[in-house]
Amino acid sequence: MKYGYFDEDCELCEAARFTHWYYEDEICWIADCEACSTPMVVWKSHGTEPEPGEVDWMLERLTQVGLDRFGEGVASVDRTMRQVPDHFHAHLRDPHWLSRRWLEAPSKYSGVGGTRQFLK
Repeated sequence: MKYGYFDEDCELCEAARFTHWYYEDEICWIADCEACSTPMVVWKSHGTEPEPGEVDWMLERLTQVGLDRFGEGVASVDRTMRQVPDHFHAHLRDPHWLSRRWLEAPSKYSGVGGTRQFLK
């Protein structure tokens, strides 16, 4: 990782590329969460308190991904860090996020951006 602090024991620092990745820059990346299949933005530095400008930037990118995937007014940002509480990340949840992992095949990594593809 080139940006900030890296924790070798943190799965978000690892940034494994196995679900669909929507976006990446020097501050963050956005991919489908492996647990809930919704878009998730992750700060590239390990920690819980990015600068306010960085938070705004990340949430704007996440919101744009949500508009592209779900449409206007369908999803909302959830900043509760449940499974990885020590690394800043946020999800964009649609009304069906809780059941999505049971109703939809997981997405797969096929590069950053592009068409979302699914495991068969």
